[in-house]
Amino acid sequence: MNHESKYAPKYKNNNRIIEAKKNSKQTSHIGGEFSDKLRAYRDLHAHALFSSLGRLVASRLNAVLTIIVLSISISLACGFYLLVQNVQQLTSDLESSNQISLFLRDDVSLASATRLANGIKLDPSVQVVKVITKEQALKEFEDFSGFGEAIQALEKNPLPIVLQVIPKNSLEEGQNIETLVENFKQAGEVDFAQLDMQWVKKLQLMIDVAQMSVMLMGVLLSLAVLFITGNTIRLELHNRKDEIVIAKLVGATNSFVQRPFLYSGFWIGFFSGINAWFIVTIMMLVLKQPIEKLSMLYHSSFHLLFMGFFETFVLVFISSSLGIVGSWVVVQLQLKQMKGL
Repeated sequence: MNHESKYAPKYKNNNRIIEAKKNSKQTSHIGGEFSDKLRAYRDLHAHALFSSLGRLVASRLNAVLTIIVLSISISLACGFYLLVQNVQQLTSDLESSNQISLFLRDDVSLASATRLANGIKLDPSVQVVKVITKEQALKEFEDFSGFGEAIQALEKNPLPIVLQVIPKNSLEEGQNIETLVENFKQAGEVDFAQLDMQWVKKLQLMIDVAQMSVMLMGVLLSLAVLFITGNTIRLELHNRKDEIVIAKLVGATNSFVQRPFLYSGFWIGFFSGINAWFIVTIMMLVLKQPIEKLSMLYHSSFHLLFMGFFETFVLVFISSSLGIVGSWVVVQLQLKQMKGL
């Protein structure tokens, strides 16, 4: 009895060691199976990815024609998007033309006008305030009116001091500008305030229409990409119909059958997006020099905007995704039809 109690802890420790070794073997076995499955899954996708690319290269004419058509469609949407972006940049440069001009009374001195300008600058809705003295106004009128000699004959300068006020977000918040103008009119030094609100409203509406047009065109051309890609995959499915039927008879799953076609759609969308980027970039390079020369004639520092890195990534991602979605829809429909045969 004492002998058993003496060696009992050793036996218990040995049993624990044996059980731990068994558990570690089971864990390593499970981990090994998982890693094997993961490698097999990776190899299947890699094979489908590159085999689908090889099939596209083999069917050169069909693949090239499809990618060209899709590239032109995508480049239209991207080109119109860049057009709106450049117009928005132009309108931000022209924002100073939508300024509020405050014409002060004749008896207001330059010191009073400066104090009024400093007070207006404190308004959070105001971006810039510029004081134009009577002499500066007269000089500008002489330079741009063509009546320099007639003006020099005047005994007194008839022009008042003008405060040029540029509000913040003047192109987006037309109603706020009207309220701002009414507040300026309440100042005792102001004779009257001038703002061409029709120009602001028209410009705002044109930008809104252009942005909505970009969205609608993007949706329509996305549908075109889906249908064209789907039709291309449908023809490939039809050509490989016997191969698919045999694969299904030997136990191939739908995922195994549709995987290479999904990657084919990916490659079509991917190459179409890349080609569309090149088309748009070449178009912008062709237009860059004439547009910048035109802006120089109007004393503007306008520079043409191109697609940035993020926009290029989004373009390729969307085109590739559309290719995958179009392929998936067609493959699902075709597999259901084959199942019913």
